[in-house]
Amino acid sequence: MIEKTKEIANVRNLTVSLPTIRYVDPDYIYMGVTNARCSTGEIWVKVGDHVKVGQTIGMRKGPFFDQPIQSTVSGEVVGVVKKFHRSGKLLDFYKIKNDKKDEFVETAIERTKEEIKKLTREDFVQITKDMALVGLGGSSFPTYIKFQTKDKIDTILINAVECEPYLSADHRLVMEFPYRIYNGISYAMQAFGAKKAYICIKKKYQDLYDCLSIAKTRFPDLNCDIKRVGNYYPQGWEIELIHSALGIRVPSGVLPAKLGVMVFNVSTIVGLYKAIRYNIPVVKRNFTLTGDGITVPQNYRVRLGTSLQELIEMSGGYKDDSNKVLILGGPMMGANLVRDDAVITKTCTSCIILNEHKFKEEPCVRCASCVYSCPVGLQPVQIMQAVKNKDKEALEKKLNIKACILCGMCTYTCTSKIHLTEYCRKAKKMVQGGGK
Repeated sequence: MIEKTKEIANVRNLTVSLPTIRYVDPDYIYMGVTNARCSTGEIWVKVGDHVKVGQTIGMRKGPFFDQPIQSTVSGEVVGVVKKFHRSGKLLDFYKIKNDKKDEFVETAIERTKEEIKKLTREDFVQITKDMALVGLGGSSFPTYIKFQTKDKIDTILINAVECEPYLSADHRLVMEFPYRIYNGISYAMQAFGAKKAYICIKKKYQDLYDCLSIAKTRFPDLNCDIKRVGNYYPQGWEIELIHSALGIRVPSGVLPAKLGVMVFNVSTIVGLYKAIRYNIPVVKRNFTLTGDGITVPQNYRVRLGTSLQELIEMSGGYKDDSNKVLILGGPMMGANLVRDDAVITKTCTSCIILNEHKFKEEPCVRCASCVYSCPVGLQPVQIMQAVKNKDKEALEKKLNIKACILCGMCTYTCTSKIHLTEYCRKAKKMVQGGGK
């Protein structure tokens, strides 16, 4: 009998127990002019200019927001090159030679505890906007927009679930920077006037629970608990997380803020700590490089803008000469790379390098595995047929493609090896006007 699939193979044991290696001083970094949310941008520096850490060197233009482009090193702008972005697209990047002096921009100042306590919600909005803080779990949604909500927020959830296979960057972040997490939570609670916060982790990770419990003793007045949630996928999906942690069902199309809940990724909350305490943007992040195609799988603390090729060399290169599959992000929701000439940007969580195994796609056998396993109750095969028939109306009105979160479960469970998630991705583009 076909049953719903909720557990997927997890191979994070390749890296989860290893201490993070710091690779924060590359000779060059690369800053993208555009990204997945901002299709245009402009640069305010030229070749030969000297820049500082945190200096705004340009501005990306989104559909309803602008996003500052900030250097993550001090040094000299040396040119413009083509590199792959985490979306899999080949984009323009400004190349900056790192002088390795870490000279910060003059606006990077440490705020005292007294100064932080006086900050208003409007201050939080402006600081996170100026520091270009976004969702670092991969969403890249501007954080300042969350602080602009008019809804009363009672509860804050910190998403430290990291439910995709192979990934362990956030796991190591919690183990190594728990105080930054708690400080960031205290700032978020202050901004919203929230009464309660929870750090959400999977039940099976006792080491995270122990680490957070001990670190919490330094924050006796912070009303924040550790919530152990399910070990299944996609437990990290915001709607599923809220239900597991709070027992609240968020209706389709309703923002969690309407129900008094605000969710932050754990890396984002560390970025909030840096922005509020030191008035600096995200300069470094944790990054997982793993898979059976890399010689030494490892978690790194990297400077944003670092070349992926350098990290591959740091990990001993490719394991052999066989064909590789490169995935920037998790294997369920990440983007395939055609070359390793990519850049680690703000929202890059990982790169998975696998030895290529070719599978033959078979005709659909109507087993309904994809239907049973879809967390939002969609019908992936019918979506595939609608895409093939270019039936935009069916996708939008009958098949509810907008509800799809592109979690990858339909492809994962398909007994015929059909890439159903890719059809769902095409379907969403068709409905949004990007396809015919």
